[in-house]
Amino acid sequence: MRTREEVDATLQIAKLNAAELLPAVHCLGFGPGAGAAAGDFCLLELEPSLCQQLEAGHSLVIRGDKDEQAVLCSKDKTYDLKIADTSNMLLFIPGCKTPDQLKAEETHCNIIHTEIFGFSNNYWELRRCRPKLKKLKKLLMEDAYEGPDSQKEKDSNHSKYTTEDLLNQIQASEEEIMAQLQVLNACEIEGEVYFELSADKICRATAQMLLQNAVKFNLAEFQEVWQQSVPEGMITMLDQLKGLALVDRQSRPEIIFLLKVDDLPEDNQERFNSLFSLREKWTEEDIAPYIQDLCGEKQTIGTLLTKYSRSSIQNGVKVYNSRRPIS
Repeated sequence: MRTREEVDATLQIAKLNAAELLPAVHCLGFGPGAGAAAGDFCLLELEPSLCQQLEAGHSLVIRGDKDEQAVLCSKDKTYDLKIADTSNMLLFIPGCKTPDQLKAEETHCNIIHTEIFGFSNNYWELRRCRPKLKKLKKLLMEDAYEGPDSQKEKDSNHSKYTTEDLLNQIQASEEEIMAQLQVLNACEIEGEVYFELSADKICRATAQMLLQNAVKFNLAEFQEVWQQSVPEGMITMLDQLKGLALVDRQSRPEIIFLLKVDDLPEDNQERFNSLFSLREKWTEEDIAPYIQDLCGEKQTIGTLLTKYSRSSIQNGVKVYNSRRPIS
């Protein structure tokens, strides 16, 4: 246990002016209970908004199977977990007071003997990432719903997933999962009471049914058949097919074919490689539906195109092609 005289002597040796320091002194020491070494505890660095959520009583959840890179999820965001090593030893000191707290208490010239509980040389840091939602569609497609009267629905052995099941298996926040369920047109069985027909969704689903049976379809013929195939009163429009089908206006006659954004790679570079291997040059209007989901908080379609493509003018229209050779 150090005395005040020993502390003052140490300050003189270090050539520090005691008048420039707070009067209270923390004397740190490893006590008999200081057995919590690296590996016994994990330190997690949080941004202020996540700290506020924890302080308000909300939870942060780590999600991922054994073969997946773990992510941390708040109620509405997903973060990659990365280990950051530090050359400084990080000490665990229960009840340790910060300089601001000591100032507020107007502590007199005294010595505070503080016991170190443990230490670590690394901590977990968070990096915002896109939710990993490919698995969600895969799980739902294992057993598509065929209506309440189908024999499959009467069989209790076929796969069904509750919201809790999806939260346990999908690496995304609850809000991101629920938003993707709407994108996938998922139906909550024994939990939605009223339904109404959506003209855009019916037109889109009908187009997918027609296009999946043909590699390429004459655009004019497709539009005629498509309009005849939807219920009376509904109007088909090519805008309903964004992210589902692609029109080639350079071919003669013009053609349309199935190209679903859900089937493209999740990685940014792999996504652009796939698109540019399919078509050498794209207009922003054509490529936008296929990269919109790659946009993050600080990324726009424009910034993605600048990073992964180069632009040129073709027949008075700006087009984009790959920055790197495509094999």
